[in-house]
Amino acid sequence: MSFTKLSEDFFTPAFYQDFTQVYGQDAKERATDWRRLLGDHLGSEDQKKLAQVNDFFNKSIQYESDDLLWGQEDYWASPVETVGRGKGDCEDFAIAKFFTLVAMGVPEANLRLMYVRQLTVDVPHMVLLYFKDPKAMPLVLDNYDDRIMLANKRPDLKPIYSFNGEGLWLAKSASKGHKVENGQVSAWTQLLLRIERGDMQTFNPAG
Repeated sequence: MSFTKLSEDFFTPAFYQDFTQVYGQDAKERATDWRRLLGDHLGSEDQKKLAQVNDFFNKSIQYESDDLLWGQEDYWASPVETVGRGKGDCEDFAIAKFFTLVAMGVPEANLRLMYVRQLTVDVPHMVLLYFKDPKAMPLVLDNYDDRIMLANKRPDLKPIYSFNGEGLWLAKSASKGHKVENGQVSAWTQLLLRIERGDMQTFNPAG
């Protein structure tokens, strides 16, 4: 199943059966809420979609590091895994928001995942950027700060690079970046392959 084409056809009885078997009844309720989010706001303006998606994941998913959640130093979960476990780290929040917004009709070209340094706590971090147009100052969707703000209002974030399915940009600021020809992020590529295969991880789902 392709997450770039989430629709009513994705949430089949077979999906819910497999999903509940792997992750449990509480997770099924989260998946039902996720499906409702997608359906209720397909016709909304982008700003409302951003607010609803940011709010849904920030409230529904608890932060937990990869080593505790997956027993790995760095693991990029698919949206199904994140909704299923109800937990994730900053990459998982940003990735789930990205795919959900694309499914709701926001053009992928308007969205980028951005690696930053969170200066308040001095740690690597990932956020999701939304560009109204290529030259606009982007909005930041973040699990560390629930508010959706313009990037130039987030001095606590030091941009490093951003990417989506169309490329990789090295950045000194969130609004500007140098696109790297043939640039790609290996963890992103691996995640896309797993999503296209329809993988549904079963690492200690009750943990």
